[in-house]
Amino acid sequence: MPTPQQQIDAQLRPTQNFVTTITWCRNRPSLTLLEIAWRWVFGIPTLIALAHYGGQILASVPWRSTGIAQLSINQMLTDPMRGSATVAQALMLVAPPALAVGKWLVPLLILAWAVVSAVGRTLVLQRMEKSLHARPFTLLVLNVIRLIPLCGSAALWWIVLSAVAQKTILQPSEAGAEPQVMVYIAAAIALSLGLFLFWAAIGWIFTAAPLLAMRDGLGPFASLRAATQLGGLRAGLVEINLVMGIVKIALLVLALVFSATPLPFQTVITDDFLFWWTFGVGVAYCIGSDFFHVARLAGYLHLWEATESVKS
Repeated sequence: MPTPQQQIDAQLRPTQNFVTTITWCRNRPSLTLLEIAWRWVFGIPTLIALAHYGGQILASVPWRSTGIAQLSINQMLTDPMRGSATVAQALMLVAPPALAVGKWLVPLLILAWAVVSAVGRTLVLQRMEKSLHARPFTLLVLNVIRLIPLCGSAALWWIVLSAVAQKTILQPSEAGAEPQVMVYIAAAIALSLGLFLFWAAIGWIFTAAPLLAMRDGLGPFASLRAATQLGGLRAGLVEINLVMGIVKIALLVLALVFSATPLPFQTVITDDFLFWWTFGVGVAYCIGSDFFHVARLAGYLHLWEATESVKS
């Protein structure tokens, strides 16, 4: 005779089939359109601001003197060390004015993202499940808290790769030895995959907490605490988060592949075509990414509903 927990697990397995969840989301396109709308309400002004200040920064430094404007993809592939040195020289020129602007622009963008995300996520979740209560301030605080491990992971990635680059590329080059490029690439891949698994293991907490806050009327810290005390649901939520992470990586790979498809014909196509092609691929990637964000939220809700139906 199976135990009650085994009966729950057996009932929950079908809900973790994302074919059903994706079909459910596809039949409700308004959810994806709403997700796209609130993200682009933030994204479009951000791109305009970055283009404006980026143009000012480039106009203030002689970046063309580094030769980066003439650097081609073929040169990067055939002589990566020389190409990397050219890119590094350009970045060294651009970095000081960029940091000066970033000191006030980045915190402003983070605050704007937290506010827009809190309102947008509330609208999407309430449209997905009408019984959820609006908790925009709680979601805003959760967005800020989420940035702590996210920024920490990015900083760790940069620090470790910088140390690896110092050992495998810079020091051998200064000593006249052959740089160990493949060792550096292997370390970058291993570190990126490791941080991806780490984020898959904890990222579900920051997705589940807003749902718990809106479902149970909890504050930011109470919802985070409740998210870590979900018992048997935890494995299912981690699995959903991991699957969605893999899907996002697959989308990114597809976007890179489609972005590179015109390159064999670069002698007969214009720069304008390449720009608009890449722009279109980027927009398609964002739409696909937004759809799967909605699918992850729907998967969490369906998992909770299945748990409650089995327990009742």
